[in-house]
Amino acid sequence: QPSDDLSPPVLDTNGQALQRGLEYYILPEDNATGGGLTLVERNDSCPLYVGQKETSGSEGLFPVTFSPFVGEENIVRESHDFIVTFSAFTTCIQSTAWRVGESDPKTGRRFIVTGGVPGFFRIDRNGTSYNLGWCPSMACPNCRLRCGFAGILIENGKRLLALDGPALPFVFKRA
Repeated sequence: QPSDDLSPPVLDTNGQALQRGLEYYILPEDNATGGGLTLVERNDSCPLYVGQKETSGSEGLFPVTFSPFVGEENIVRESHDFIVTFSAFTTCIQSTAWRVGESDPKTGRRFIVTGGVPGFFRIDRNGTSYNLGWCPSMACPNCRLRCGFAGILIENGKRLLALDGPALPFVFKRA
């Protein structure tokens, strides 16, 4: 578990540290790989999934907020656990906080969904961008975890965020 004084803050596209409660868009580092992350209907019912717009730009995206696991921490730090929540109201009448959902039957990759008990995610630096991952080692230090980084899984033309495949590098833009 990283210590606070050794873990640098995650920076947005303006070079500012990500802060608890502020809104950010999560965008791919290379906008040729699609648009930002948003809420997606996978099968015309709840829950909503975390997915990616097909086109670049922040129009039509929902921003997210971050809540670090360490209660008094107001900065999102690399490799530290946090809850991520879309700033949106949905017809699903449930939380828009992210959690790890079921596995895709074909690939075994785990989808990121909303609603239910929120999961703890993390951000790790990848050169000039960041990888999003799930490995709640601070929230559950004694758990045996199957950690994974998030990338895109295309299913029936929908671009869904899923763990356990190639990681997609992201950047964070203040909303």
